[in-house]
Parts: sequence; C-alpha cells; structure tokens
Amino acid sequence: MSSHLKCDVAIVGAGPAGLFAAYEIITRGNRKLDVVVIEQGHDVDKRKCPVQEFSLCTRCQVCNVMGGVGGAGTLSSGLLNLRPDIGGNLFDLVKDEKLAWDLVNYVDSVFLSYGAPKEVYRGDVDEAMVLERKAAAVGVKFIPITQRHMGSDASPKVIKNFKADLERKGVKFLLETKVLDVEPRRLKLNSGELEAKYILLAPGRIGANWLANVAKKLSIPMRYGPIDIGVRVEVPAYVMEPVIRVNRDPKFHIYTDTYDDFVRTFCVNHQGFVVKEVYDDFVGVNGHSMTGVFSENTNFAFLVRIELTEPLEDTTAYGRSVALQTTVLGGGQPLIQRLGDLRMGRRSTWKRITHSHVRPTLKSVTPGDIAMAMPHRIVADILEGLEKLDEIIPGVASSSTLLYAPEIKFSANRIMTNNDLETPVENIFVAGDGAGLSRGLVTAAATGVIAGRGILKKEGVSYKVTANLA
Repeated sequence: MSSHLKCDVAIVGAGPAGLFAAYEIITRGNRKLDVVVIEQGHDVDKRKCPVQEFSLCTRCQVCNVMGGVGGAGTLSSGLLNLRPDIGGNLFDLVKDEKLAWDLVNYVDSVFLSYGAPKEVYRGDVDEAMVLERKAAAVGVKFIPITQRHMGSDASPKVIKNFKADLERKGVKFLLETKVLDVEPRRLKLNSGELEAKYILLAPGRIGANWLANVAKKLSIPMRYGPIDIGVRVEVPAYVMEPVIRVNRDPKFHIYTDTYDDFVRTFCVNHQGFVVKEVYDDFVGVNGHSMTGVFSENTNFAFLVRIELTEPLEDTTAYGRSVALQTTVLGGGQPLIQRLGDLRMGRRSTWKRITHSHVRPTLKSVTPGDIAMAMPHRIVADILEGLEKLDEIIPGVASSSTLLYAPEIKFSANRIMTNNDLETPVENIFVAGDGAGLSRGLVTAAATGVIAGRGILKKEGVSYKVTANLA
C-alpha cells in the first residue's frame, strides 16, 4: 500500500551520520521539528547472521555488516577512534582545531550516554614512545590513539538504546524502506512518497554508488576520492599482543621503497574473527572482535592507497574490477593464501594451509594465488609493507601468516558542499561515508552533527549550547 507522508526533515540512512543528525535536530533546538529516518536495512535486533549466537564467526561465515540501523560499524567491532584525523579528517573539514576536537568529544559523550563502555584504551605513554621510535627507525609512522571499544556483541545494545531514545523524543523510523528517487523537498520510496522541507542524505558506504547517481541527476558537483585495496592479515594473537597493549587498534603508516606508495594498517581485531562481506556481484572480507568471545588469532586490514588521475579517475570502478576478478578466481568466495606461498609465487592449497601455525577463522574461502587477482604493484606494496611491519612486530611477516582477499575500502565520491554540508541544491544536505566526508564511526557521526546543526541554522531555530559541547 502506497502512502504520502510529510515531515520537516527526512534523513536517508540510519548509520552514525543519520542517527547523530537526528539527535542534534531533535534535542538541541528550542522548537520541535518532525524528523523521519529512512533506512533500507533491518532494525538493529534483526541484523543477525543466520546463526546468531556468539560463536557465529566460527559457524556462520556470511555476516551482513554493511547495512541496517547503526551502519557498518555496528557489527564490525564498534571501535571509536577518538581523534579528529582518524577515519577521515575533521581538521580539514571544519578548519578549526578546537571545534574538531570538541566534535570528537561530543560524539564520544553521546555514545557513553547510551551505554558505551567507560573504559578507554590509551596505552602507556612510555611504551607508546618506544613503539614510535622503533617504527621511525624503519621509516614507519605509528599513530597513538585514544580508543573506546564497544565490541561487535555490545555495539548493537548501544545502538538499540540510541534509537529507542530518539523514538521517545519523536523521531520516526521507516525501516526496510528504499529511496527510489530524490528531488528537492520530495523522496520517492518503494512504499510511497515523503515530502520534507529538508533532506539529509547519509546512506553510508554501502550507499555510495546510489548517492553518486543522485548527485549526477541533481547536478551536484563531486570529485573522485582515493580507494584502499589490500588484504586482511591473520596472525596468532600473541604476535600482536605487545602492540595491542599500547593501542587496541594500532595504526601504522608506511611508504614502500619500490613505488613510494602509502600502505596502512586498519581495523585491528585482537582475538577476533575474519568475516565475509557479500555485495551484489562480488565478495570481500572484513574483520570484527567481540567483548565476550575470543579466537586465538588477531586480524587486521593491510591496505594500499590508490589515487587515479586523468583519463582514468573513477576509483570506485577500478576497485570493483579488482574485487570482481578476485571473486571469479575464488569461485564466488574470498581468496586465502599463506604469505609464504605468495612469496614463492605459488597458490595455496588446503594442505599447505594446514601446515600453517595459524588456523583460519573464516572457512568459506578458496585457497588460491592473490598475485593472480591483484595488480603486481599492489602485491609488491603488500609484501614490502609487511616486511617493514615485521621489523616492528616480529612474526607478522611469517610464512604461516594468512592473507584474505579482497579487502577494499571504497571511498565515496566527495560531494561538494558548503561548511554546513548543504549541497548547491537548496535544503539538500549530505553526511557520512557515503558522501565521501568520513571513513569511520566517529567522523561519520561528527558530520551528522554538522549537518544537523546546519539544518537548525537554516530553520532559524535557537541553539542550546552547553559548556562541554562544540
């Protein structure tokens, strides 16, 4: 049955950007606006693997971690990196160092109010300095970060509390609802139409292509962003333990010798699990960790930054081509390979993998040769980068280390906006990863805050500001 609804503000996407925008609009103004959040995915309670017990990652290997209430981060460790220049760059976005830090602290305080754990990982300052010096000695930069880990099992509880409070305050949610078309002041849904004075598009990483098509249709300018292509590395947990003591999700930035390419670690899951991501026509890998269930391994993404120039600029199309080729070679499954086999130029087999000291936490994979799936330059960067990392974390580049491919972080096209994240189409705002404005939970949430405040400003709503808020 189709319906015709009206509201003041329509928010597309119930990830951190959408939720925080709704929070700003509904709590910070002195006049209530009608807010509706549209989300194509499931409610947080329904975002489960076919076997949803906390042994899910050893028994069920297909987890939909990309969509639904809470966004991609809800089922991918729920790690809050409490720095403005991680997961995007708020310094560049707001051009004000104090405001950038205030936004991070504000986002963190909201997560805390909905049940995020009070414990933070800061690490010992002296140990961090030792690690920084050790990294610098081999030309690697270690970035110490204060972090809060909610966990893939606890994050849904935080998001559930968040959504329930928004609903109590009057925010309406239209879940499992697709937005088919966007026009100024109107959204066409698969269930009818929604009129809104203000529209905020925050579809997350999974909606990046959709948002790019909307921008093209509405003649909203955008530019291609870089893309990260690489593998997920899995090692015994004891190998990573010394650096995990310093940072829960240690960040290492590396420039390779041969090509001078930028390689980085990302999303370290100590005693976690590798999981499969399923897209429309290809598969990928990711990782997560929980607060109550542990494996014997630690996994992390190892990613090469790709920036393309004319005539080939479309980084998303390039990344998809790599993912498609890898999926074909894996017969519809991700590839797995021992690092030693990759060095030797031979494919892995299950027999060779059983010789490894590392037992894979993801079983729905195909042993193969990553060098057949990825360009030589990316493979060379991965090999060189892991050798450098091994100087800092001995054992990371062991022959037994397992590599899963592909791990690709699609960077959405950067939608052009003003400082309030309003596009050139009046009253249409954007926020989050899908708009190319962020690459992580905290920064995505902060862009939602900025857009929400921008809408309040345009509406002329008087703003309630407290001392600890930006």
